[in-house]
Amino acid sequence: MFLLHSRTHGLWPLAASSVSPGERLGFLLAARGLLGRGARACQLLGGAGGLRHGCSCPLGVRGPIPPPTRTSASQEGKGCQVTCRGQHEPEAPGQPLDPVGGRGARCSWWTGGSHFMAWAWVCASCCRQLAEVVLPTPSGVGAEERTPLLGPVPSILRGPGTPNAESSCPPSSFTSSDPLLEACRKVGLSTGGTSTWGPGATEASWPATVLLADLEQDARQGECALPRAAPAGLAPLKPEASWISSSGPTSCMGARVETEAGTRGTGSAGPEPETWPLRCHGGPMTSEPRRGQPPTTPELPSVMLLNGDCPEGLKKEAGAPEPPRENGLDEAEPGEETTGQEVIVIQDTGFSVKILAPGIEPFSLQVSPQEMVQEIHQVLMDREDTCHRTCFSLHLDGNMLDHFSELRSVEGLQEGSVLRVVEEPYTVREARIHVRHVRDLLKSLDPSDAFNGVDCNSLSFLSVFTDGDLGDSGKRKKGLEMDPIDCTPPEYILPGSRERPLCPLQPQNRDWKPLQCLKVLTMSGWNPPPGNRKMHGDLMYLFVITAEDRQVSITASTRGFYLNQSTAYHFNPKPASPRFLSHSLVELLNQISPTFKKNFAALQKKRVQRHPFERIATPFQVYSWTAPQAEHAMDCVRAEDAYTSRLGYEEHIPGQTRDWNEELQTTRELPRKNLPERLLRERAIFKVHSDFTAAATRGAMAVIDGNVMAINPSEETKMQMFIWNNIFFSLGFDVRDHYKDFGGDVAAYVAPTNDLNGVRTYNAVDVEGLYTLGTVVVDYRGYRVTAQSIIPGILERDQEQSVIYGSIDFGKTVVSHPRYLELLERTSRPLKILRHRVLNDRDEEVELCSSVECKGIIGNDGRHYILDLLRTFPPDLNFLPVPGEVLPEECTRAGFPRAHRHKLCCLRQELVDAFVEHRYLLFMKLAALQLMQQKASKTENPTSLENGSPPSSESKPEDPPAPEAGSKEEGSSASGLAKVKELAETIASDDGTADPRSREVIRNACKAVGSISSTAFDVRFNPDIFSPGVRFPESCQEEVRDQKQLLKDAAAFLLSCQIPGLVKDCADHAVLPMDGATLAEVMRQRGINMRYLGKVLDLVLRSPAREQLDHIYKIGIGELITRSAKHIFKTPGHGDLSGLSAAISHFLNCFLSSYPNPVAHLPADELVSKKRNRRRRNRPPGAADNTAWAVMTPQELWKNICQEAKNYFDFSLECETVDQAVEIYGLQKITLLREISLKTGIQILLKEYSFDSRHKPAFTEEDVLNIFPVVKHVNPKASDAFHFFQSGQAKVQQGFLKEGCELINEALNLFNNVYGAMHVEICACLRLLARLHYIMGDYAEALSNQQKAVLMSERVLGIEHPSTIQEYMHLALYCFASSQLSTALSLLYRARYLTLLVFGEDHPEMALLDNNIGLVLHGVMEYDLSLRFLENALAVSTKYHGPKSLKVALSHHLVARVYESKAEFRSALQHEKEGYTIYKTQLGEDHEKTKESSEYLKCLTQQAVALQRTMNEIYRNGSSANIPPLKFTAPSMASVLEQLNVINGILFIPLSQKDLENLKAEVARRHQLQEAIKNRDKAEEPMATEPEPAGASEDAASQPPAAKDPSSPSLQE
Repeated sequence: MFLLHSRTHGLWPLAASSVSPGERLGFLLAARGLLGRGARACQLLGGAGGLRHGCSCPLGVRGPIPPPTRTSASQEGKGCQVTCRGQHEPEAPGQPLDPVGGRGARCSWWTGGSHFMAWAWVCASCCRQLAEVVLPTPSGVGAEERTPLLGPVPSILRGPGTPNAESSCPPSSFTSSDPLLEACRKVGLSTGGTSTWGPGATEASWPATVLLADLEQDARQGECALPRAAPAGLAPLKPEASWISSSGPTSCMGARVETEAGTRGTGSAGPEPETWPLRCHGGPMTSEPRRGQPPTTPELPSVMLLNGDCPEGLKKEAGAPEPPRENGLDEAEPGEETTGQEVIVIQDTGFSVKILAPGIEPFSLQVSPQEMVQEIHQVLMDREDTCHRTCFSLHLDGNMLDHFSELRSVEGLQEGSVLRVVEEPYTVREARIHVRHVRDLLKSLDPSDAFNGVDCNSLSFLSVFTDGDLGDSGKRKKGLEMDPIDCTPPEYILPGSRERPLCPLQPQNRDWKPLQCLKVLTMSGWNPPPGNRKMHGDLMYLFVITAEDRQVSITASTRGFYLNQSTAYHFNPKPASPRFLSHSLVELLNQISPTFKKNFAALQKKRVQRHPFERIATPFQVYSWTAPQAEHAMDCVRAEDAYTSRLGYEEHIPGQTRDWNEELQTTRELPRKNLPERLLRERAIFKVHSDFTAAATRGAMAVIDGNVMAINPSEETKMQMFIWNNIFFSLGFDVRDHYKDFGGDVAAYVAPTNDLNGVRTYNAVDVEGLYTLGTVVVDYRGYRVTAQSIIPGILERDQEQSVIYGSIDFGKTVVSHPRYLELLERTSRPLKILRHRVLNDRDEEVELCSSVECKGIIGNDGRHYILDLLRTFPPDLNFLPVPGEVLPEECTRAGFPRAHRHKLCCLRQELVDAFVEHRYLLFMKLAALQLMQQKASKTENPTSLENGSPPSSESKPEDPPAPEAGSKEEGSSASGLAKVKELAETIASDDGTADPRSREVIRNACKAVGSISSTAFDVRFNPDIFSPGVRFPESCQEEVRDQKQLLKDAAAFLLSCQIPGLVKDCADHAVLPMDGATLAEVMRQRGINMRYLGKVLDLVLRSPAREQLDHIYKIGIGELITRSAKHIFKTPGHGDLSGLSAAISHFLNCFLSSYPNPVAHLPADELVSKKRNRRRRNRPPGAADNTAWAVMTPQELWKNICQEAKNYFDFSLECETVDQAVEIYGLQKITLLREISLKTGIQILLKEYSFDSRHKPAFTEEDVLNIFPVVKHVNPKASDAFHFFQSGQAKVQQGFLKEGCELINEALNLFNNVYGAMHVEICACLRLLARLHYIMGDYAEALSNQQKAVLMSERVLGIEHPSTIQEYMHLALYCFASSQLSTALSLLYRARYLTLLVFGEDHPEMALLDNNIGLVLHGVMEYDLSLRFLENALAVSTKYHGPKSLKVALSHHLVARVYESKAEFRSALQHEKEGYTIYKTQLGEDHEKTKESSEYLKCLTQQAVALQRTMNEIYRNGSSANIPPLKFTAPSMASVLEQLNVINGILFIPLSQKDLENLKAEVARRHQLQEAIKNRDKAEEPMATEPEPAGASEDAASQPPAAKDPSSPSLQE
């Protein structure tokens, strides 16, 4: 049975056969996406389904849904298209409908004139019926009434009269008022915002490419639009087709895509077909011609871009086509390409209506025929003058409009029609919604939710430094660039300052100063009304204390709100005087409190002026490690939410909670054949994961805090398990000695993260039919909690009966299942897992395609689940000593194998991928070398055959291939590799044409690199090798021996290639970690586990470039110390809650304070109880008295830290106290405090701490405000959007800025569609867009996009995250270019302060930052200040880049310029000479830079001579001297900006016409060459020997983040 719930209509059963399993979710998603924000009261409760029949609408609704009360004939059979509330102008570009709706992506919150388009046809009758059931009321509600799948929509005011409307634009809202449109027109982009329809297009309903064929069709045949750049078989649009062509009166075309079309500047129905060719974007290296047109040479910009900050993944190979998909999951099946994919063109012009609301002047609102009446409600609930209304309807000519009808179906609604707002009677639900809405309006500027880490609120401080929105300030400050501005930074920001204050981290935002409207607004204790008062219409009672200290009781009745005569102790429901009945609570409070009236109006004015990104919820909670002391105010809604045992979503369904497993699995079953389907699916997956993570986190905290009853309460604490909100919770302890052979509790603690990595990996491979559990790992108060969704039926049977694949006892009893083998076989290639056989307890051979611990269970829902994925990847032999096994020399030389504290150490997937990639290169080179030798021997002696084993195969296969092997004859080596490829293809096709000697070559090469196949390269790992208790059959001994050798080689590869490669990258500054988290990220991208941190630091110490690696060493030591401290922190966290702040403050004192003997304050100081001892005995086991932490001393703690560092990381720390650590390693205590707080979840009071005081401890109990969970979870990805992003990056790298900009815009749109408005990948998109617009000269648009990027980075990553610091620097550059000098300086000072806090002054990035600050100060003629920063930059550059580096030469030049401006020519000459020497040495005398420097030297010399002459003249003739005026010119803004561009890696090279012609000819030649290669590839079979390069295919699961994640540091500018 499938149930749909409505608050007013109860539960409606839908026939099980009417909805297929994949549609159960689609049903809700469509409901939410099509019907607007009010759709929050619906709930799916699972059940099995069959095939859809009857109505062909995508919603597939057929069953006993009540028929609509009113359906006009015009509604039947027509396409239901939902558009954004907004002005429908011909130039408004299209936006894709967010198919799922949800947080931040619903149309109702964008301002201006953008259009939201529906992408699916839904017949009006289905839509109407669904609306009747799902959406009984229009009112928006708070978080507690969210639809399970769909998040809350931030409410943002829009419409005429909106103050500051321009600031409220979305990341991808390219509205008619948006400057991006003008920018795009200037540079020749389509004005469709993200559209690439061609010059004639202005509006498109789907992101740029509305494809007939799937975007990723059969990559092997070269028809994949994104990964490989080939045309996708598209047809021209049909302007003559119209929406009326739907297939029947009551059905709709489920797979159709609608577009809204128009021509620029006109209202005509559409352009000529030939001007509307759909275009599919080329891949990274090609610019594809459109099908049916002759290939054309791509346009080259007249200015080429050389971007010094090329992302790492693209530096390697900007244009490598993606390899064929290995598991074929995303390949379209025959006949799927064009089913129902007809493109329809619609033209609907918008019109204005007049809104007549009680108490205010009538106003106009621009609407579109496709919008719903419901959407006008949303706008009115958010407008400044109507926001206090929630319970109303709209009337036209006396007739009430149905909330869920489209405006075009309303008879008589036309341009100039008057819609009257009519107040409706309240119900209890409406009254509660109204009170919650008023509370939300009152708290709209309050940051307390962000500090407390609730409701996905987080902090942002950008507006403090930009003085509001940059768009406005740009207009305000234009032309005032030379006005006097205060440039002096605070003392602590100046170079050389030792002070590191904490308070400036969270500056006081003046908007947060409380505009107190009320003192108290809460539910009255007289609730609920007694029966006799219900009969009088009383719904509930409120208690209010006004700002004037007047206490009043308010009755909420069906007619509205009025004062009653009740007091705190006396109930009298009769109306009090003044007897004023108001339909809105705000209107009533306006009457009784003048302060409320004044402050509420001011508050709403400020609310609508804030940037939308400051108030949109983030997808996952971000916690702040510091917070100011805040007053705890009364809040009825918060109190109500805290005491509901459920999550707030579920209170509408009595006795029910969300079925997380059903939701998680149903989203994966959604179809994914084309782009719209994949977007819907990915959006649904992301939304459910986001909600599940929030629920799991809240549940885990409740479990540890003792608020959840265990399902096995009689067992000891650590063995208890819990179920809350349909989520299963277990603690990280070794229950029933399960991990006895693996390290006991230590292994049980680490197993959940290994398991989570496995879940992440299998989710990314995304095999249809294979299911994983929703998994979240939460560290809280020193405990580790695993939260998992529950397999249907698992609790009703024993584990032994359930498991039909794998082993429940680590390999003693093993079972297998053909269906599981078939499913897992499809994951084996991308995950490099070998199918193998093991012996069970009866000595029978059992075949597996995973580790034995991986269990397969078929749930009651018939789905095939896999769980316990903790050994998905092969073991790390460096940390797993095995008797009788000898590791390669590289390992033994480094002191391995080392016994670790558990035996679950696995290699990371990134390492496996890198190792296989490395082996593939070795394979190619070995085979090429043999072929060349064969060729040579043939020439010498044609009769002899030399098929012996290759010389190179003797060498250790794990050694990197010797470069000299191929560098002797470069040409022959290249042709050799080409031959190997060709030969491998021939052998793989097995057509018998291959020469036996050639087969031998491939066989030898395969054997040398450990390939499991002798005819093709195929390296895979057996994850069960060296697993205790796992036995292999005799027949497999040779395979096992080879696998053991492969594992040893991989362990050696990590030490001999990956770690040295990391250190080299750091020394070359290819990666620039700034704190522990970014260092960990950089290590993980290369497959290096954190347990190797000690080895990395050892290598840094021994490196010849030790000086250049000083920052890495400091970060590494700090990370090592704080990680060791985190391991020890568990004990204080385990204590009784009443002593938690005392325990944590004592731990921090021992860790960071110089006070020699801090004393712990035990919790019983304040209260004394005679029954204390007895009460302690009766405490639950979880709260056992644990005061071991109280006797800890600083000496003991630091001794334990050093011991932990040695045991865990094999690194010897030479310090016994924190002061020694600071002195020896150059660390900062504030940085250590930040690191330990982030790692353990501590939140401390924002104040200045005297760490170095020897007279009193730094921390008291009151300084510890809170302890937050540290959450690890799966991050679902937007695959299509990411492909667009990569393609756009590649285009930019080639200099095709316009095409790159289109593709990045496209990616932004798709990211918004999947993630909502807030996500780290959207941040990367915005950053790149900003840089592109900056390069193309559109500073305003660059500023707008970068402002969004900064806000998003602050909200999603944290206010002091290294990425946020980078974003601040970029924004400062664009501000300077826009003549906002004081803002630019404020932003740079903020970035410098954050860098000082996070790391300190001695970081390579500080040189760039100080150069920026120095240049800006030079521009505003603050020469002395400028010199301080520039000379510091020079010192840092000299240290990290070497005294002969070109960066140092540039630094010398910048310093010389300032000295010149000060007329100190001697110093200027000295610095410029240094620069000249470097240029001459490094580049030669004829280089342009050397010549420039030489010219500047001459100029300086002349000025110095002129000055000296003048001085001599003065000395000789005194005051009567005739002195020619000296020419001291202030630096021009243009020259300063030019230097800023150079230091920030943006270099413009002007090209002559001849250069341009040569470049075009070269590009055309390459283009033809690529065409020829592509055509040849099409004709050939796909290569079977090519492995998947790491990160190449989205199916390859967890690629290294450098290639996969646009937010990773390596992809930042």
